[in-house]
Amino acid sequence: MRDQRTSRDESSRRAPWRGTLAGLGGDLRRWPSRRWWVALATALFTVVFIAIPTDLIDTPFFSREIPPTAWSWPVLILSAVLAGLVTATYVAHPEGASFGRAAGRAGMAGWLVTFFAVGCPVCNKLVLLALGTTGAMQFFEPVQPYLAAASIILLGWALYARMTRENSCRLPARADVEAEAVERVH
Repeated sequence: MRDQRTSRDESSRRAPWRGTLAGLGGDLRRWPSRRWWVALATALFTVVFIAIPTDLIDTPFFSREIPPTAWSWPVLILSAVLAGLVTATYVAHPEGASFGRAAGRAGMAGWLVTFFAVGCPVCNKLVLLALGTTGAMQFFEPVQPYLAAASIILLGWALYARMTRENSCRLPARADVEAEAVERVH
């Protein structure tokens, strides 16, 4: 009897959040501490990994020809938080949760696009090779705010996809089904 009550409690705690922000907050509050530590570590890593080569954090190793925009830090922080949350969904996810590869690819793409969005348009070697200095200033710099929005949208979608699929189609473990069948017989 106690096992049935426990399995019912488990299923009620893991009810899908159906896309509402209040439901998302409820799911996030139920995360184990290990997930929160991974989210924090990933967010900090993202900030450092992107801010140093794009010279948002001044170091003697990298420099910028063009000063950072006013929206560079807010975009980087928001992207880092979303990247941390997406990464944390890969830690200790419930058994039986099915995840598509598209959500993981969108999260990685969003993380990579953030690098191009906050970077110096003429300091990026790939952009310089493709467009040259004048092309980088004329074509790439005006596109950077759209890249920033795209990175946030990709990371937000990846988080949404991971969170909604984490609790969808929950099937009881085979042992639980067999135990319930035996109890029904007796």
